[in-house]
Amino acid sequence: MAPYFIRNLVPRREKTDRQTPLLEVLRALTWVQWAQFFTGWLAWTCDAIDFFSVSLSVTRLQAAFHKEEASSITTSITLTLLFRPLGAVIFGILSDRYGRKWPLVINLGLCGVLQVGTGFVQTFSQFLAVRSLFGIAMGGVWGLAASTALENLPVEARGLASGVIQQGYAVGYLIAAVVNLQLVPSVKDTWRALFWTAAGISFFAAAVRAIVPESAFFLRAKEAERASGKSTAHKTKVFIRETKVMLKRHWLLCIYAVLLMTGFNFLSHGSQDLYPTYLQVTKGFTSHAATVATIIGNCGAVAGGVFAGWISQYIGRRLTIIIMILWLICFIPLWILPSKFGPLSAGAFWLQFGVQGAWGVIPILLAEMSPPAFRATFPGVTYQLGNMVSSASAQIEATAGNHLKTTVVVNGQTKVVNDYAKVQGILIGVVAAYILVFTIIGPENHGAHFEKHKAAFEEGGGDDDAFIDGNETKETKERNRDSHGSGSDSRPTSVQLDEKAADNA
Repeated sequence: MAPYFIRNLVPRREKTDRQTPLLEVLRALTWVQWAQFFTGWLAWTCDAIDFFSVSLSVTRLQAAFHKEEASSITTSITLTLLFRPLGAVIFGILSDRYGRKWPLVINLGLCGVLQVGTGFVQTFSQFLAVRSLFGIAMGGVWGLAASTALENLPVEARGLASGVIQQGYAVGYLIAAVVNLQLVPSVKDTWRALFWTAAGISFFAAAVRAIVPESAFFLRAKEAERASGKSTAHKTKVFIRETKVMLKRHWLLCIYAVLLMTGFNFLSHGSQDLYPTYLQVTKGFTSHAATVATIIGNCGAVAGGVFAGWISQYIGRRLTIIIMILWLICFIPLWILPSKFGPLSAGAFWLQFGVQGAWGVIPILLAEMSPPAFRATFPGVTYQLGNMVSSASAQIEATAGNHLKTTVVVNGQTKVVNDYAKVQGILIGVVAAYILVFTIIGPENHGAHFEKHKAAFEEGGGDDDAFIDGNETKETKERNRDSHGSGSDSRPTSVQLDEKAADNA
C-alpha cells in the first residue's frame, strides 16, 4: 500500500461531497465576514506594495546612493527579509493572546511610519537602517492578515479565499508597478514618492481595520473567559504554558513548515525581486517596458492564485500545488529565452500564474496544518523564517549575474551585460524541484474546522489538535459532526458570532 502522504494527496470523498455549493455559501456571508476578509486582504496588499517599492526602484536607488552594482541595493531587501521573523513572533504572539484587531492596526501603522521615513533618508546607511526596522513591522502582517481573513469564513469558502488573499501580494506588486510607471517619472521626488504613496495606503488599511469588529473566534473565547472569572494575569500564564505544550508536541511540524516555506519564498522572491532589473539589464528594456512586463506578470499571478485556491477545495491542497509547480516549470524557457517584449511578457504571465497559483494554496494549507490555537503565530513565524532563509535570493542572483555574461544590442550597439536570465532560470528550476519533493511528503488537513478549537489563552489550547498521526481525534470528530447537522456543540456557530459582532459594532 502507498504511504499515507501519497494516499492523502486527494481529499476523502466525505470532505467534498457534503460541502454546500460555493455560490450559496458566498451569498450567506454577513457584512462582518466580508469586511474581515477584506481587511486581511488589504493588509497583505499593503505589505506587498511596501516591499516591492524597493525592487521597482533598484536602478534609481543606485543613482541616488552612487552604487555601481545592483547587489548593493539588494542588500536592503536581504536585511528586510532577515528581520521579518522577529516581527512575526512579536505580532503573532500578541494576536493569539489578545486578538486579531489591534495588533494588526498597530502593525500597519508602523509600516506606514517607516515607509514615510524611507522617503526621507539621505544616506545609504540610513536607508539600510530604516529598511531593517521595516522588516520587523512587515514580518507581522502575513500571519495576522491570513488568520483574520480565513477563520471567520465557512470551510467551503476557504480555498477560494486563500487564493484571493494571497494574491493581495500580486495586487500590491501591481499597484506599486502602476505608481512607479505613472507617478514616479512625473514628480521631482521620483522614487521617494513611491514610498510615500505606499505609506498612505498602509495608514488607510490601519484605519479600515480599526473600524471592523474583532474576529468572531476571539469574541467567543474572550466571552467564555470572562464568564470563568479568571484574571488577565492568569490567562497570560495559561498562554505561556500552552505555547510550551504546542512547541513540545509540534516541533517536527514546525521544522517541516519552515523548510516548505523556504522553498516557496525562494520561488517568489527569485522570480520577482530582481525581475525588473533583469529585463532592463539583460534584455535591454527601458524602465517603462520593464514595468509594463511586470504588470502583465502580476495579472497572471492574480489569475493563478484565485484559480488554484478555488480548485484546491475540490482536489486537495498539495495536489493543487504539485500541478501549479509542474505548470511553471513548463514556462521557464519562455520566461528567459526570448528577446522581444511580447514573448517575454507571455512567459511572465504564465510563469507567475504557476508561481502564485502554488502560493494561493499556502494560507489555507498552513492554517489547516497549524495547531489550531496558534493560527497567527505558527503560519506567520514559519512563513517568515522561510523568508529569512531565502532572504539572500535577490543577492544571490545579483552576485551570480556579475559572473555570467551575455551580449545585448542597445541603440544599435552591442554591450556585454550580466546574464540574469540564465541565473533566474537555474534558480527557479532547482527551487521548483525542491518544492515538489517537500509537498509530496508533507501533511495535509483538508477541510479542518479549526475555528471550533480553543484559543491559546484557554486551558488545553496548546494540546487542542485536529489530527494525530494523520487520524482525526475523537474530540474533533464530535466537533466537526455538528457542522453536518448531527451531534451537538456548546460553542456558538461562526454565523451567530458574526451577527453578535455586527450588533456590537
